[in-house]
Amino acid sequence: MSKKNNSRAVGNAYERQIRKEFVGLGYDKCQTSRYASRENDDRGCDLCFCDPWNVQIKRWTSAPSYHEVLKSMPQDNNYNVIIHKRPNKGEVVVMDKQSFYEIIKMLKSNGII
Repeated sequence: MSKKNNSRAVGNAYERQIRKEFVGLGYDKCQTSRYASRENDDRGCDLCFCDPWNVQIKRWTSAPSYHEVLKSMPQDNNYNVIIHKRPNKGEVVVMDKQSFYEIIKMLKSNGII
């Protein structure tokens, strides 16, 4: 298997892992966009049926250009997030500051925090 094909297989496996985690969080209809929606895949969303989130999943050895990835994602009412796993560095979730603050305000106004 070529390095490119191996990287793709590793990335696809990570997408399936994150999908299972979303199912475990209660998004029981969540699917990878490769399986459920070519249109969502083309729009830069790797998961479907997990509103209010647009999720782009990356498993790269270097940090992607988070700003560019977020900019390329749909500009709709969902929150755009990137879930990035970097070998031996862990996993992070990235979103723009305005969305993060909006979520904080919602949590505070609902007495959750």
